[in-house]
Amino acid sequence: MSSEVEVTPAWQLPRWLLIIVGVAATLVAALGVREFAGVLGPVFLALVLSIAVHPLRELAARRRLPGWLGAIFSLIGVYAIVAGLFGILVIAGIQFAELAESYAPQFQAFVQQVGERLQALGVSQEKLQGIVDGLDPGKLVGVLTSLVGGIAGVLSNIFFLITLLFFTVSDAGSFATKLGRISPRGQRLAEAFRLFARGTRQYLAVATIFGAIVAVCDVAALWILDIRYAWLWGLLAFITNYIPNIGFLIGVVPPAVIALLDKGVGTAIAVVVIYSVVNFVIQTIIQPRVVGTTVGLSSTLTFLSLIVWATILGATGALLAVPLTLFVKSLLIDVAPEHGWVTPLLSSGDQPRPSDLTNTEEAGAGDATGKDLSGAAPPEP
Repeated sequence: MSSEVEVTPAWQLPRWLLIIVGVAATLVAALGVREFAGVLGPVFLALVLSIAVHPLRELAARRRLPGWLGAIFSLIGVYAIVAGLFGILVIAGIQFAELAESYAPQFQAFVQQVGERLQALGVSQEKLQGIVDGLDPGKLVGVLTSLVGGIAGVLSNIFFLITLLFFTVSDAGSFATKLGRISPRGQRLAEAFRLFARGTRQYLAVATIFGAIVAVCDVAALWILDIRYAWLWGLLAFITNYIPNIGFLIGVVPPAVIALLDKGVGTAIAVVVIYSVVNFVIQTIIQPRVVGTTVGLSSTLTFLSLIVWATILGATGALLAVPLTLFVKSLLIDVAPEHGWVTPLLSSGDQPRPSDLTNTEEAGAGDATGKDLSGAAPPEP
């Protein structure tokens, strides 16, 4: 007579309690990251820039050049990016300040003219005064300079950033080598890091290409309309293209205001229409589809990530919203085989899982007894 042993199931927390604990832990982590945003912003910027220039090291390795020479190429590339970005931000900040001062009388005259027409239509003096106070040109330029100043704030401690980039770029080669030699049990984590690096480079390439296209179209349109500082607004459009979804709104305000004050209402409307058409075709239809297909993030998730990371890290979070989301995705989803079903839900359109592990990697996903934890059925004999 055989005796059956009853197995008592392990006690688990209720699902509703797990959700509450998870949300609370997420909020605490977000507040902690926000508290150290001044340090974590430059650190993650250095990480993203190091990933962006890593192909230079790989190119040197494929040509059988010494490793130190590849590291020098990477350092030159990353420092050139920082110098160019810092120069653009400084020039843009100076021009914004000059425009705020030079166009202040024209702006006030325009506001006064509009106020007189509204008063003729029966609007009270108190409401008119409130409108005039709210339409201060300094506030308008302040919104733009806050974005530029927030990004420049990350670059302000240039010594810290240069030193940090030196170590991150120098260690990138050895880290990639160690990642390739990791034990089978760690292959899943290594693959998640590779997905994050590849997705970040793909996003930066897509954002740069489409940003350049948008900037060229905007500059050409502004040049035809004879709007002052067309090249400056083109640079602004290029930078704001790295801000998903709402970057267009930031880029269209200054040239529209300049067109309104210099050329009139008709030209200002033309600027807004041209920007809107370019944004709708390139940044609303084409670019989100390319990002969703290559990176694996839908337009909705991209917009939500912008709100979350801008709230936590400010202007740096707005610029790096997609890479930051890819980093979190790699740590929470790509690293766990049982979470693979979430990946297609995050992307736009039908997209397969970003990577399928090899048999060796799947074997390394087991526990100490050799039992497969990936959930896959064993192959048939």
